[in-house]
Amino acid sequence: MSDYVIWHNPRCSKSRQTLTLLQDHGIEPEDLRYLETPPSKQQIKDVLNKLGIPAIDLVRRGEPAFKELALNKDASEAELIDAMSKYPVLIERPVVIRGDRAVLGRPPENVLNLID
Repeated sequence: MSDYVIWHNPRCSKSRQTLTLLQDHGIEPEDLRYLETPPSKQQIKDVLNKLGIPAIDLVRRGEPAFKELALNKDASEAELIDAMSKYPVLIERPVVIRGDRAVLGRPPENVLNLID
C-alpha cells in the first residue's frame, strides 16, 4: 500500500498531470476514483483539515450542481461537506494525501510539496 492517495478523475487533465508527476518521482499512489467511490463526510472533513482550507475552497463552484443545490459562498461548512459527499462532482481535483498532509493539484506541481 502506498503512503500517497490521490482523489483522481482520469478525465481531468490536471488530475492526470498530477498522477504523472507523482509517477515520475517513483510514487505509485493509491488511486481513489472519487466520482465512483465518493468520500464520506468524515473523509472530506479530514482532507479539509490536512489541506488547511475551508470547505468552500474545495468546492467546484462552476459545476451545475452547485447552482442546482442553491449553494453559495456563504453556505455553511456542514452544507458544503454534505453536498460534496452526495455529489462528488463538486469536489475540486485532484487532492493528494500523504499522512497528515494534503495538497490540491492545481497546479500539479503543488504535489512536490509532499515529496521528501
